[in-house]
Amino acid sequence: MGPTLIEESFSNPWGEKITPLSVLSAADVQDVETSTLVSAKPRSEIIEYRVRPGDTVSTIAEKFGVSVDTIRWENDLKSVKDIKPDQVLRILPVTGVLHKVRHGDTIYSIAKKYQVDPQAIVDWPYNSFANDETFALAVGQELIIPDGVKPKEVPTAPRPQYAQIPGAGVGTGQFVWPTAGHISQGFSWYHKAIDIANKNAPDILAADGGTVVIAGWVAPTAYGNHIVIDHGNGFATLYAHLSQLYVSAGQKVVKGQAIGKMGTTGRSTGIHLHFEIRQNGVAQNPLNFLK
Repeated sequence: MGPTLIEESFSNPWGEKITPLSVLSAADVQDVETSTLVSAKPRSEIIEYRVRPGDTVSTIAEKFGVSVDTIRWENDLKSVKDIKPDQVLRILPVTGVLHKVRHGDTIYSIAKKYQVDPQAIVDWPYNSFANDETFALAVGQELIIPDGVKPKEVPTAPRPQYAQIPGAGVGTGQFVWPTAGHISQGFSWYHKAIDIANKNAPDILAADGGTVVIAGWVAPTAYGNHIVIDHGNGFATLYAHLSQLYVSAGQKVVKGQAIGKMGTTGRSTGIHLHFEIRQNGVAQNPLNFLK
């Protein structure tokens, strides 16, 4: 019998409904077989797993889809060999670290501490804030820091690095880069987009020609000022957190046309573009189209 999975509902193609972080006990998962856990719906809870004879940190990490370091750091293991049968380990739902908020903490100071972009903390869907506009934190609350690195620790395996983008260019398919900057966050199940950051707030370009179907600060409001372009071939693109809009709904645009200005409106921690590509309503990794 596998671990209990949190039920979710995905009713809006441009935003998902989620549930808060919870913890499952060792009893809930003690019969998990040694195999990769695959779920159609992402896990939100922290799991307590009882080590079985023959287990290694590596096989446990593979079983739950997290890194070896995630298990090592969360359980204060001195080495990957520092486990024994019947020991109970805490398993985070994603590679990274768990942080307990202290007085004076902000998402910016926490992001710096764990070497991540603050937007990654905001975008983890099970993190909550005392104020969603200012990202205020409550002392004592716990935050998941995806891909975070424990201070003064060296990761066992190198962290994924995203290349700098020199500027707008032609992709491998029908799309051009929508702006210039660097990729501050990649595509994942909870962040079905790429974030392109640039403190100079450059113009945003239409990745392909089409018709603007959304332009403004409308639901879901977390996107702030955003634009959706229907490309008329099953593809649609979304451009979020803009400071200015140069187009309006119903307007036809050509590939490479300036449609707005990069900003930080909505649920955003800094100046960047949140860029999505959807094919027949299904989110695609933009990096598969922008090369």
